[in-house]
Amino acid sequence: MMHSAYKNYYELITVSELDREKIAQYILSVTAADAGSPPLTTTQTFTVDISDVNDNAPVFNQTLYVMYVHENNVPTVLVGAVSAADADVGPNAKVTYSLVPAHPTEQHPCSCISVNSENGDVFVLRPLDYEQVKQIEVLVSASDAGSPALSSNVTVRLVVVDENDNAPLVLYPSQDTSPLSSELVPMSAEAGYLITKVVAVDADSGQNSWLSYHLLRATDPGLFVVGVQSGEVRLRRPVTERDPMKQKLVVLVRDNGQPPLSATASLSALLLSDFSDVRLPHSSLAAEDDGDSLTMYLIISLVFVSLLFLASMATFVLHKMCKRKELKGGHVFYDAGNLQSSLADAATAGTLPHPYCYEISLTTGSGNSEFKFLKPILPSLPPQHCTMGRGTDDEQDFPCGPITIDDVAPDNPGMLSVEEFNSLSFK
Repeated sequence: MMHSAYKNYYELITVSELDREKIAQYILSVTAADAGSPPLTTTQTFTVDISDVNDNAPVFNQTLYVMYVHENNVPTVLVGAVSAADADVGPNAKVTYSLVPAHPTEQHPCSCISVNSENGDVFVLRPLDYEQVKQIEVLVSASDAGSPALSSNVTVRLVVVDENDNAPLVLYPSQDTSPLSSELVPMSAEAGYLITKVVAVDADSGQNSWLSYHLLRATDPGLFVVGVQSGEVRLRRPVTERDPMKQKLVVLVRDNGQPPLSATASLSALLLSDFSDVRLPHSSLAAEDDGDSLTMYLIISLVFVSLLFLASMATFVLHKMCKRKELKGGHVFYDAGNLQSSLADAATAGTLPHPYCYEISLTTGSGNSEFKFLKPILPSLPPQHCTMGRGTDDEQDFPCGPITIDDVAPDNPGMLSVEEFNSLSFK
């Protein structure tokens, strides 16, 4: 309204509170008229802009944010975002986000969740385990940059979604005892007789914790049946005398997750006509288990010994082949003692000793054959008169002095002609 201040001076004053958030600008027309007749007037238009003050706190677009994350998530995964708006303008409307303790007694907010201060994105900083924590609630604050700053809070609920990361756990029969306890089944039992019940649990939830039971192995698979949902082990048919007394079963417990996880439960059953004889089967079962372990050890030992024998034979054959190559490529030498004993044997047998090696060399263009003896030279024999045979016709004289190569082949040591060799041969 217009208010006269002094003579022809007027003031424009407000008659109520102004709210920039409702009307940010006013356009006013002021008309001045004189007192003449007819009166003359003039009009002036004014624009009034309402300046902003920080009188509005940030407001979130939801009262509760619910976000989901799968367990075993990768670190720093984005799970959602919060958003708040401030009706003010300029610095009074700039919003920043932060985590605050959900309760006044808490010193620090959850360390596994982070909020981007600029855009309100919510991140999970580390992997979460559904079996340890199923949901987390944190308080997110949005503050403006006014003076004084105004803020508002909102609750963010993070729900952990279960994954099939836990295999079923068999509670009964216990798999930690050795030997396994045996269930007693009378020989008179009919089809449908309840032998035992396999009990298992799964730490997961929902479909991941739904369990089914299946008969995996059995001594006589046609004798038993397992309830798919209940885990009850029953007789499929009546027991006969032909059925083995000791029955071993393996039950498979599988969950309904994707992919499914499973566990096995081993149990044994004794088919008895008289329960008073229960001690004997138990002791025989323990002895059978011990026998199985001993058999395994014996098999391992036999395999080890066989491998060791094959390795030894291969080494022996390789050694012989190397020796043969050495004999083909080199000369064989005999010491004096061995050669002397060999010559003595030759005197008795009438021929050269087998281990005495020699070479026959035929020179080109010559009809003469030569025997080339290996060095060292022939050893000396003690002077004696040697005879052989039983009659006088078999007698033959040997030189009484020591025989050397120099005596028989002075011109070419180590080489004997045929005539010279015949003088040394034994008939």
